[in-house]
Amino acid sequence: MVQALRIHAGPAALRHISRHGLQPQDISTVAGAAGGPKGLILGPLDRFVFGHWLASSAQPVHLVGASIGAWRMATACLAQPVAAFARLEHDYIHQHYDLQPGEKRPAAERVSALFGQNLAAFFGEQEARVLSHPRYRLHILASHGRHVLRTEHPWRTPLGYLGAYLSNAVYRRALGAWLERVVFSSPGADLPFASDDFATRRVALSAANFQPALQASCSIPFVLRSVTHIPGAPAGSYWDGGITDYHLHLNYAARFHAIESRAINPITTGPTAQNGLVLYPHFQQAVVPGWLDKHLPWRHAATPFLDNMLLLAPDPGWVSRLPRGKLPDRTDFTYFGANLAARVQAWRAATSASAQLADEFEAWLHRPDPAHVHPL
Repeated sequence: MVQALRIHAGPAALRHISRHGLQPQDISTVAGAAGGPKGLILGPLDRFVFGHWLASSAQPVHLVGASIGAWRMATACLAQPVAAFARLEHDYIHQHYDLQPGEKRPAAERVSALFGQNLAAFFGEQEARVLSHPRYRLHILASHGRHVLRTEHPWRTPLGYLGAYLSNAVYRRALGAWLERVVFSSPGADLPFASDDFATRRVALSAANFQPALQASCSIPFVLRSVTHIPGAPAGSYWDGGITDYHLHLNYAARFHAIESRAINPITTGPTAQNGLVLYPHFQQAVVPGWLDKHLPWRHAATPFLDNMLLLAPDPGWVSRLPRGKLPDRTDFTYFGANLAARVQAWRAATSASAQLADEFEAWLHRPDPAHVHPL
């Protein structure tokens, strides 16, 4: 059988595993990337991590997510996470938007309306439960338009994103002139990462803004409409959190190193741990900073921000055996067109195969051999 899982670690995470192995109480943060259907491949890992492994510990854990990753992290905060993740997988796989006469793709207004209805049906009246979870502190990332992108407009918005693309290509921080990172956090929660790398605002999550913030984090420009009038948040248009933070290449190590430098034991295990590891179930090794960096390979390398990260990703050889030789992604909507049954079959085959990822991670945890861990 072809190995499915590759485990990667930053130097501090690898140092800890070499000395102490890995226990659930070593984890202080879990990250969830943007990436649309690619996130489906992580369903079995999510069910194992949140339904079994992390559930056996007691420490507070920060859950950081953008786009589909934000939906996954919010799902982890529900009362029955295993069943909730199974429903998320089912609902995402079966989503379908009929084309109206003359349309080449569904109108953004209709996609946004249906997506909002799906979120409301999924979370129901459970906002308070999500935000008052006894252990998990949720952080939802969205991209807030500035200046010409402050409001959505038929021609100003495309021009604004062109400006953002060109500025970002020169210097990532320059993207902040067009879009800023907004982090919607559980009430009273500190950020588990330093935010001085990019223009950032913080907003407290509440029952009133939870679903608008989550929809904003998932609102891909030109595919869905931006979300406006989010209670408690600055005015303006909010789009997909993956634009500014595609794979959440955030400075998690800042607090870790600050505490590590004062500690004899680099990681204090137990429920009071404040400087633990970042667990990152991801769909690839590279942690790309922003969506506009996808085609800028020099920005795909790991940095010291990720020193305390343990990343779980599918092996490329295993991925090549999935339907169409790749992970599920948005191109499948075009490839399968109106043939919903064929797309559902392909995606279900991929998600079923991905149970091997969870099985291999569970087996490795029984004997966390650092020799099987690759550099990040």
